[in-house]
Amino acid sequence: MPVDRIKHPRMSPYLILLSFILYTSLIFLISRLTIRRKVNNEAYFLGNRNSPWYVVAYGMIGASLSGVTFMSVPGLVQDEQFSYMVLVFGYLAGYAVIAWVLLPLYYRLNLTSIYTYLEHRFGIASYKAGAFYFIVSRLIGTSFRMFLVVIVLQRFVFDGWGIPLGVTVSLFMLLILLYTFQGGIKTIVWTDTLQTTFMIAAVVVSILLIAGRLEMGLGELASAAGGQGYIRMFVMDVADPRFFLKQFFAGMFITIVMTGLDQDMMQKNLSCRNLRDAQKNVLTFGAILIPVNLLFLFLGAVLWIYAGEVGLLLSPGQTSDELFPMVALQQLGMVAGLTFFFGLISAAYSSADGTLTALTTVFCIDFLGLRRRKGMTEKKIQRIRYRVHLGFSVLVLLIILGYGAINDEALISTLFTIAGYTYGPLLGLYFAGIFTRWELHDRYVPLVALSSPLMSYLLSAHSESLLWGYRFGFEILIVNGLFTIAGLYLIRKKKGQPNDR
Repeated sequence: MPVDRIKHPRMSPYLILLSFILYTSLIFLISRLTIRRKVNNEAYFLGNRNSPWYVVAYGMIGASLSGVTFMSVPGLVQDEQFSYMVLVFGYLAGYAVIAWVLLPLYYRLNLTSIYTYLEHRFGIASYKAGAFYFIVSRLIGTSFRMFLVVIVLQRFVFDGWGIPLGVTVSLFMLLILLYTFQGGIKTIVWTDTLQTTFMIAAVVVSILLIAGRLEMGLGELASAAGGQGYIRMFVMDVADPRFFLKQFFAGMFITIVMTGLDQDMMQKNLSCRNLRDAQKNVLTFGAILIPVNLLFLFLGAVLWIYAGEVGLLLSPGQTSDELFPMVALQQLGMVAGLTFFFGLISAAYSSADGTLTALTTVFCIDFLGLRRRKGMTEKKIQRIRYRVHLGFSVLVLLIILGYGAINDEALISTLFTIAGYTYGPLLGLYFAGIFTRWELHDRYVPLVALSSPLMSYLLSAHSESLLWGYRFGFEILIVNGLFTIAGLYLIRKKKGQPNDR
């Protein structure tokens, strides 16, 4: 039967709701199993440093991919082909830096919050600036990721029932709050493994079902993708934001800042038993990301081939992010719809659960100084931790509801662009701390950290006129870091100047 004449049953909203309840129940079961014994603050923050490295490595795949990769990367393929893979190759170089430079530093100092290093190296103002930028970066990034996932559920399920977006988002945040409230990183290490499994399964099942619907083998699909130009990987035009050298080095530094300088990702690594296990975790995780991202890109090529065969067009106002849910939920039947839905829910949970724990850790340790206060009992720390965790849950909820519509480009590009501005000062601070012997006038560091992203933005906005048509891509992160390093150089101390810490 010709593909375009097949009748495609849509998934019942009631079946989707039942699936959501079952999946959430499974998450709560895992949560209960991980906190059978009383969970203290050390278990919440670092899982008692007893997490198996291979479990952490596998679970970090889902935490790294999240809803952005789950829907945006396949959608990018039509306009950008496989050029995203060069960014992923850069990731592997970044993970090597994390394994051999950053992790030994964190373990040697026995850190819980990685930003404590900045206090050891430069002073309290640098420390607070680093922690502040992490909080801002994570709040923005997590809110975008959550919005991308929740809006799909809203359009395909809850809109039909007349349930407003605020209720949908509130439900998600409440459930995530409940299963991370006590267990923290001890729970998340294990729930991430489940979420990773469902996300990858959704991609594999979708590819196989589309291949069957098109009556093509995987080899034929690969040949068709090549014939239509989707597998083009290397862009040779230096002025193009996707020029392969820009992509590679941008991927390397994105990994260093968004994993190595990110409390959420590093907190999982610091929960490993020792440095060697943490290094094995990072390097294994980095290697696995290459075939996993290639799988997502292949799915994108398959989706666009299928859309062309059946004449499926995006409506005005829709973005490429919506292609995958349209095909899975409206075109391929119940099996594909359920698989996609489980993957989507996994992406939503993995976007927020680790972030809430990391934000709580940073705020409690870096801003409230709970580990330093004398006379703070375990029970009192726990009460404060509960309040902070709840407060960040509400804040994420409010940001999602206030998130308007960044629909003029695939969301993954928006996310990395924002990260280029918010993570740049962290990159500069850590580079100066590790690779120089500078002592800084610490009180001026926040000024440098605020001015560097602003200068980077102005340069990027006017680069075509200032730099002979050059357009910045993700490498703006590197420029931002260089601006920060230059600013730190200007506020370094001369020999013999007193310490202002």
